[in-house]
Amino acid sequence: MPITRVTLFKVPEEEHRQQLLAMYKTMAQDALKDGKPYIRSVRAGSTFDDQRRQGYTLAVVSEFDSVDDMNYYDNDCKAHANLKVVAKNVHQGVMMTFFESVTN
Repeated sequence: MPITRVTLFKVPEEEHRQQLLAMYKTMAQDALKDGKPYIRSVRAGSTFDDQRRQGYTLAVVSEFDSVDDMNYYDNDCKAHANLKVVAKNVHQGVMMTFFESVTN
């Protein structure tokens, strides 16, 4: 079963959300491990204006083949490192969790 990662950002400025979304649009192709793409999929978008979102304005769902691949993404991936530089300067909060699904 793949590893599903959910990341939520509090990015108040629309311009900054669009900047991050542009980076996520090509992340699955840009993120390379041993010269090859290794992320199964990336889905990202702005959240709907709803009181339950608790200030989180951008949501990202990424899928990896393994926890090792996700750890590579966090610690060694150049494409993700570039995204983190931008995100650090524009977000006012972030939350991330990951899981292995028990359902289809």
